Amino acid sequence: MDHKVNEIRRKISALRLEMADLEASVRSQIHRDLDCSSCALQLMSLRRELKLLIGEWKAAGGGDRLPNVGARLRPLKKEGKPLRMVLSG
Repeated sequence: MDHKVNEIRRKISALRLEMADLEASVRSQIHRDLDCSSCALQLMSLRRELKLLIGEWKAAGGGDRLPNVGARLRPLKKEGKPLRMVLSG
């Protein structure tokens, strides 16, 4: 089961990267006053896929907390000093 959970987590990470690229594209198109409906529809489709993957992950025994973007980029602190940036995935 651990292999399946890890495989699903890898898929989730890849999907999040793809979603971040699409979000940047949508922002860019909005900034230039262009139609972003096709990218927005793709993004909604990826969100549905992500929801299904998270359901599979939980069903396969995944119980730890999945990091969000803020948690992945938050610096680790020890004695009040940042050590490094977290970029797991």
